[in-house]
Amino acid sequence: MAMSGALTRTLEQQQRLLAAYTEAGGLQYDNTVKATLRQLGFDDSDFDLPTAALSGGQKKLLALTKLAVNRPACLLLDEPDNHLDLAGKAFLEGFIRTYPGAVVIVSHDRYLLDEVADNIVELEGGKLEFYIGNYTAYVVERELRRLRQAQMAAAQQKEISRLEASIARMELWASLVSPRASNRRHVIQARNKRRQIERMDKVDAVVEQRTMGLELEGWRGSSKVLEIIDLVKAFDDDLVLAGANLLLWHGERVGLVGPNGAGKSVLFRCIIGALQPTSGVVKIGPSVKMGVYTQEHQSLDYSKTLVEMVREVKPMYEREAAAFLTQFLFEWKRAHEQTVGSLSGGERSRLQMALLMLQQPNFLLLDEPTNNLDIASCEVLERALDDFEGTVLVISHDRYFLDQTVDRIVELDPDQGVLVNYTGGYTDYLEARRIRSSSASSATSRS
Repeated sequence: MAMSGALTRTLEQQQRLLAAYTEAGGLQYDNTVKATLRQLGFDDSDFDLPTAALSGGQKKLLALTKLAVNRPACLLLDEPDNHLDLAGKAFLEGFIRTYPGAVVIVSHDRYLLDEVADNIVELEGGKLEFYIGNYTAYVVERELRRLRQAQMAAAQQKEISRLEASIARMELWASLVSPRASNRRHVIQARNKRRQIERMDKVDAVVEQRTMGLELEGWRGSSKVLEIIDLVKAFDDDLVLAGANLLLWHGERVGLVGPNGAGKSVLFRCIIGALQPTSGVVKIGPSVKMGVYTQEHQSLDYSKTLVEMVREVKPMYEREAAAFLTQFLFEWKRAHEQTVGSLSGGERSRLQMALLMLQQPNFLLLDEPTNNLDIASCEVLERALDDFEGTVLVISHDRYFLDQTVDRIVELDPDQGVLVNYTGGYTDYLEARRIRSSSASSATSRS
């Protein structure tokens, strides 16, 4: 009988555990994990790979898969879309939007913040400032607050100046006239006005954030800047480019997009001559000077100081090189003593921008230029490209940046190895793809 009671309790506990396991999705857990991995772009053949064999982007997607499956009450995501391609970013946005718990995101991705943020908290000068709405709403409200603060600070300073002038007159009067009750009254009034100033809640003047002084001038050069004809590039049996064609004219701003591993960097290296194509032609205009920004900063010599790097690009005195580097937020002493290898990713990015400015190219090839840059530096780069008298070809997964800077999107199709053109910025490209996909679905259903 005792055994029967123990068995009953054991069976009841098993039922409770099984019910909890089922409610938590345990029966479908393995299938859920695999489905999520597929949704993020992994193939079934990738499932047994060791994590050490994954790329940076794949590791980020794997971490997101764990979050998607386990669903904790609160997520803290630090730059979650770094290393993700456009498809990965789209999944991340959908995941955050539909997440049932709270999500806190540290990010410089303005497009992501526009899509998913309900509130923005800005950290500046050791203080947190709260804003309601997404990134665009934050930018508008921040400017309004700064304008109001500047007006209040100016009005307060005007009042302080008026009171100080009155104090000076009263103190002068009291010092010139022999002591009498009326003079003591002036002294007391001056003291009261000084206390009035001291009791004021001081309004800080608006401090403008220092930003890099990037100016890209460019020049006219050839009308036909770049022509790629039937470009093929294969690595053994791996065909990356299979007859790619591209024509760039002077003044165009073109964004090159495609999934990670599609071959965008391979195409760039073929254009600059770092890789020889298997077949096909790459023609650069006769009056074209290229300026190249590399994502991994391969163009920088990590053993050199900042001043040495500048003087290598353009001969000048050391003091001139150091003064130039201050425009890119490098202190005088650091510019002389610090090596490139000791810089942070953002500092190396700013140094590359500085060297591009010195080179004075009229054709910019930029590989993920906004990676490691803060928002203020991204905005400086966008303004510089807008003023640039030349041609730009940029690889980027920064959708906000693409919307701000390019007038044509070229997509590298990883399945076909060819380039597909879309007029407009990133948002236009998305809409064109949506229409194309809808048309293809309609044609399939009719057939």
